[in-house]
Amino acid sequence: MSHEHLPALFQCLALALLSWPFGTAGASAAEPSSPGADAKVRQAAAAATQALRAQHGTAEADRIERGVDQALRLWRSSDGDAAAFERMAVSEFLPRGELLDATYGRLEFALERIGGYLTSMERDLRGGADLEIGPLLPIDRLLSAYTPRSHVTEDLFGNRLAFVVLLNFPLTTLEQRMQEGLSWSRRQWAETRLAQQFATRVPAEVNQKINAAFASAETYISTYNIFMRHVLAEDGARLFPEKLRLIAHWGLRDELKARYADRDGLAKQRMIQKVMDRIVRQEIPAAVIGNPALDWTPATNAVTGSPVKDVEAPPRAGAGRVEGREPDERYRQWLGVFQAAKEADAHDPANPSFIDRRFNRDREIPESQVRELLESVLRSPLGPRVARIIERRLGRSLEPFDIWYAGFKPRGQHTEAELDALTRKRYPTAEAYASDIPRLLKDLGFSDAQARFLADHIVVDPSRGAGHALGATRRDDKAHLRTRVEKDGMDYKGYNIAVHEMGHNVEQVFSITSIDHTLLQGVPNNAFTEALAFVFQSRDLELLGLAGPDRAAERMRALEEFWATREIAGVGLVDMGAWRWMYEHPEATPAQLREAVVRIATDVWNEHYAGILGSRDVTLLGIYSHMISNGLYTPDYPLGHLIAFQIEEHFRKTKPLGAEFERICKLGQLTPDAWMRQAVGGPLSARPLLTAAETAVTEVEKEEGR
Repeated sequence: MSHEHLPALFQCLALALLSWPFGTAGASAAEPSSPGADAKVRQAAAAATQALRAQHGTAEADRIERGVDQALRLWRSSDGDAAAFERMAVSEFLPRGELLDATYGRLEFALERIGGYLTSMERDLRGGADLEIGPLLPIDRLLSAYTPRSHVTEDLFGNRLAFVVLLNFPLTTLEQRMQEGLSWSRRQWAETRLAQQFATRVPAEVNQKINAAFASAETYISTYNIFMRHVLAEDGARLFPEKLRLIAHWGLRDELKARYADRDGLAKQRMIQKVMDRIVRQEIPAAVIGNPALDWTPATNAVTGSPVKDVEAPPRAGAGRVEGREPDERYRQWLGVFQAAKEADAHDPANPSFIDRRFNRDREIPESQVRELLESVLRSPLGPRVARIIERRLGRSLEPFDIWYAGFKPRGQHTEAELDALTRKRYPTAEAYASDIPRLLKDLGFSDAQARFLADHIVVDPSRGAGHALGATRRDDKAHLRTRVEKDGMDYKGYNIAVHEMGHNVEQVFSITSIDHTLLQGVPNNAFTEALAFVFQSRDLELLGLAGPDRAAERMRALEEFWATREIAGVGLVDMGAWRWMYEHPEATPAQLREAVVRIATDVWNEHYAGILGSRDVTLLGIYSHMISNGLYTPDYPLGHLIAFQIEEHFRKTKPLGAEFERICKLGQLTPDAWMRQAVGGPLSARPLLTAAETAVTEVEKEEGR
């Protein structure tokens, strides 16, 4: 998803709601018995336990009790009567030995194939909505909302395969995984992830509703473009060039960041901030969204017919009417995601809210720990000190949009026009970027063999939205890199996104094609794949031959990472606060959600930003499109920055990058703590970033005589 935009719809669902191959990821072993397990079925379970103990002896007693209990919790009346449960338990339990090992191997292969083909099928079905392959057709919305995986879990319970897994492999709690996981073998980890795939039974119709809600929100976001030539200053001036179409929020934010390199960029930045504020407050006129036929003056909110035609593009669906603001559609889509996700609550007693599932199941980092990490960055006394450095570099007082200050990056030495010209010449098409992947990877530190292997497993597609990386989930499939390529070629924003998404793709390829257990494919959570992608993205100018590492660059990198982490940490808190509010107000209207989000965003701003950026009641922290279409995704970005910094520090000590990158990707889906300790030798922490930023700030202040 942009350089922070991972997955459009499927990746979001796969990692947020449908994390495991069939949409039933990891509840804890503490889940209470199913209401369907009546007294007769419980008696049958006791009889099965006794029979199995008699058959296999005391050596298997613990496994028998655990397996029968796990199967009992998920048994439903539709699965059969008490006698059917007893027959199933006695016949399907397997003692330790060759048969159990062979069964494990068959299951791992089968689930890789089922999940892998479903992934590629969903990718194909979403092609019309995700890719620039022609006009977005009405049928594309229906195709993108359909997921063939919705019924797979219930089918696998129906044919008893799920019960075979539950009888023979352990469900674990997050506490167990965090406390005991460091001592587990790779096979133990793989068995844990195998069982987690069948830890809950969310009905197919609920999964389908969830998928449809996310698909609707993703389509809404992916077509939310502002034609900047038609955004006017209060005096009627056109500040932006022809053919500049910016998607919200990524394009708007990246354009704002790019303007730090321009002498006359301040007026444009203030204009973009106003556009963002109108979007968050839902004051933007509906007619100007995705419409190149109207002029809009954000300061007054006036809309007029435009005498200028500089872009040939069909208006967004519903555009063209001038009568009023967008009627809280942003928040209607968000509520739609909430209401659909909430329907799964009753089917996951161990994680009875989407919030619980996102933190305890998907991230495997408790919400309280995530909040503490984010607030530790926001509370750091380094914030005001770095702000003063930025102020002196800009020669003016800071304004709210300076949360996106980009001057610490080497790209600040180059104008956006210069960078655009370079990338458009080099990458006139998506195919041109694809053909350059081997060179890019070798320049990053991958061997010739690695570069060829990876390039052979990555497909580059022109994205309709900002961009995303869609990985494969079977060994013989390919990862897909999506980025926006305009008619005149890939601009710098598209290139920057492409490098980021390539980082995702490399992780995806290694963690499915080369890993020892495909049940461990992937990384602990989204924050980790973001962190690995940031490693690539931070080197984008080096890959263009415009920058190289030195002490000054390392110092600026620490300041850039601190400031970027500080910005997105506030966004994460707003996202978390909004979901808490929705659960407290489940009957809320879109207008009420809008009011709540504005209040939450301004409260977080006033507490952590107003003191150093000079304005109160600013809404900018509410602009991120991920909040609408990706379900509590944004906390992964500050976590990703913290993880990326630790990984970067590790890579500085370990050469070449390619070999070490492959090693840590192949650790797979351990818990975050176990992964970090095995990857870089220490737990996840904000301390390495804060320490490096403290050193950098002190050095800069000393140079400036402060």
